[in-house]
Amino acid sequence: MQLLPSEAESAPHIVLVHGMGSAATAWKPLIPLLQPRYNVITVDLPGHGKTPMDKTLSMDPHALANLVVKEVGREFQVNEFDLVGNSWGGWIALEMAAAHPQTVKSVVALAPAGFWLATFVQRYPGTSTLRYLAKNSAPLAPTFLKYEWSRKLGFESVSPRWREFSTELCLDATLAMANSPGYFPAWDGMLNKRFDSKVDSSIPVTIIFGDSDKTLPATTCQERLMAPAHAQWKTFAECGHAPMWDHPQEVAAEIFAVAGINR
Repeated sequence: MQLLPSEAESAPHIVLVHGMGSAATAWKPLIPLLQPRYNVITVDLPGHGKTPMDKTLSMDPHALANLVVKEVGREFQVNEFDLVGNSWGGWIALEMAAAHPQTVKSVVALAPAGFWLATFVQRYPGTSTLRYLAKNSAPLAPTFLKYEWSRKLGFESVSPRWREFSTELCLDATLAMANSPGYFPAWDGMLNKRFDSKVDSSIPVTIIFGDSDKTLPATTCQERLMAPAHAQWKTFAECGHAPMWDHPQEVAAEIFAVAGINR
């Protein structure tokens, strides 16, 4: 975990929770927009980023939600915060809000996992290939990702705006996937589960999906009945599975709005 202090005195805290096979580096486009108003805490989940894999830990979203709340309090003595999560991290963020209503002040879930009626009983087809390609291409990635053809190969399915992605963003994402021993345990922790916890209506929730999300498509993985009844549901145009990459300004605006913070 890392604390990035705000420019403002007595600023509130916000916790950012990344997706499966990702890392805290995924939030680089968003952090500069949040720091003027927030002390930003970024999380590397077990087996991701700088956090080693602990095989004794349960990797299901509910257990990880409790772990993140515990670790934020222990490391930074922070007992309340706003919250943003992407994909797997979006599911974890919602579980954090459900289990810790006195701690979580608001939630923005970006393309959250868990919104499916039919649960996964095995790993999604292609997951092994994705991890294999990232791991084996990592040594050459700093060179190859300078070229558009390479960025297209890796990120065309992630976003319709992949051409706008910087080499740094693509390299961070590739290295995060390559160095995530928690990737398969995280997948296994989601099997036979979906988000069905109850979030107290006193906690504002905004859910944002992209209209071009191929990772969690609307036909199978965006069931609105799974969302908290009081949640706002928004769809961003020209947006894939990582709205904080495609539309960081708009995501920041939604975070400030749901938290009641004036920019």
